[in-house]
Amino acid sequence: MESFLSVLYVYILIINIIGFSLMRSDKKKAERHEYRIKEQTLWTVAIIGGSIGSYIAMKTYRHKTKHRLFAMGFPFLVIVHSVLFIWVNQGL
Repeated sequence: MESFLSVLYVYILIINIIGFSLMRSDKKKAERHEYRIKEQTLWTVAIIGGSIGSYIAMKTYRHKTKHRLFAMGFPFLVIVHSVLFIWVNQGL
């Protein structure tokens, strides 16, 4: 089980870096009026574990903060992922 947790930690770190990077990149593209990253892509990364990185980027770069679905959905995902992470750590 120890190796599973190691892989899980690495996965969580990488997916959150990806989430942060995508949100930052989308903000920069928005400022330059360039082709944007699909919202579906941003949501997919957040749902599969990148919610913390995505949320931090959302707050850092003030990106998508006026979109109610993002402003409420990302914090909700952070809570869900945090609870799941704690549960997995406690159970294994």
